[in-house]
Amino acid sequence: MIRLSVLDQSPIRSGGTAADAISETVQLAQTAERLGYHRYWLAEHHSHGAFAGTSPEVLIGQIAATTETIRVGSGGVMLSHYSALKVAESFRVLETLYPGRIDLGLGRAPGADRLTSAALAPEQSGFRYDDFPQKVSDLRGWVEGSLPEDHPFVRISAMPTGDTAPEMWLLGTSDQSAILAAHFGCAFSFAHFINTYGSVQVMEMYRKDFRPSAKCKDPVGSLAVFVICAPTEDEALYHAASRPLVMLRSRRGEGGGVPTPEEALAYPWTNMERAFAEDIDSRTIAGDPEQVKNRLETLASDHKVEEFVIVNVMHSFEARVKSYELLAEVFELKFL
Repeated sequence: MIRLSVLDQSPIRSGGTAADAISETVQLAQTAERLGYHRYWLAEHHSHGAFAGTSPEVLIGQIAATTETIRVGSGGVMLSHYSALKVAESFRVLETLYPGRIDLGLGRAPGADRLTSAALAPEQSGFRYDDFPQKVSDLRGWVEGSLPEDHPFVRISAMPTGDTAPEMWLLGTSDQSAILAAHFGCAFSFAHFINTYGSVQVMEMYRKDFRPSAKCKDPVGSLAVFVICAPTEDEALYHAASRPLVMLRSRRGEGGGVPTPEEALAYPWTNMERAFAEDIDSRTIAGDPEQVKNRLETLASDHKVEEFVIVNVMHSFEARVKSYELLAEVFELKFL
C-alpha cells in the first residue's frame, strides 16, 4: 500500500502576499489531515520571492496545534546554517508538545543564495558542507539523548528531555545524502522533484549500505515528487505551466511570486530558456487521476518505496487543494 504525504513550500501567488501563503499552508495542512495524508512537511527557503516558508520549526508548531493526527515535520531544516544543539532543542520542544507526531528532516542544501547563506551564518563566511556529518551526529545524539561518553559536550542536554524523540530523516538529491542516511541509520527521502538522475541507483545504494540504529532498524525510504493532478490532463498541464517560469526567475535572482498560467504560457522563451523549462517539466508529473496514479505506481516499483511526499506549486490555491483531493481519492486514502 502506497502512503501519500505532503511537502509544502508555502508558495506566494503573484498578486497575493506572503501572509496569504502562510495562511494557505495552515489550511492545506488541515485539508491533508482530513484527506488521509500521512505526514505534512514544511520546506525552508530564504530571501525567495516565491516562497514564504523560512522557518519550518515555527510552522510545525502552528500546524500541529491546529491538527490532531497527521505527522508534522521539516522538509527540511538546512542544518549547515545552524547549531546542532539549537535545532535539537527546538525539536525537543515540539516533540514534548506533540509526542509521536514530529519529524525532523535535515537537508544539506543551503535553501538560499550564497549571500543569504553568509547572512544566516556570518561566522562561517558562507555556506559549508564539510561539517555536516558531524552536525548530524551531534544532533541525533542530543535529540535522542545518546551522545557518546567521550563527546566534549556530553554533559549538555537538549531540553526538554523525554521518553520519545522526533523521527529523523535525511533529505537529498545525490548519493552523498544516501550514504550519510545509511551510515547514521536514518530514514531517507530522495528529492525526485529536484533531480531525477540516478534516483533508482541512489535508493538501492541507501538500502544496501544501511546500518541499523536504535531508532531505525530497517531502511525507510520515500520519494518527494512534483505532482499536479486535475480532472483532465489538459487542465493539469495548464496549471503546471507556472513552474518553469518560477524556477527561471529564481535562477536569475529575480523577484516575483508564482505567475498565472496565462503569464507563463505567454512568456517569450528563448531556445536556451526553453531547454531549461523542458528539464523542469521532465521532473513534473501532471495528468488526470489515473495517469498520475500509473506514473507514481511505476516510480514506486522502480525505486522500491512505499511513500511519496507530494509537492506542487500553482498560482491557484483552489487548484492545489483539488490536486491533493483527487490524489487522495484515486489512491483510496482513509478520509477522516
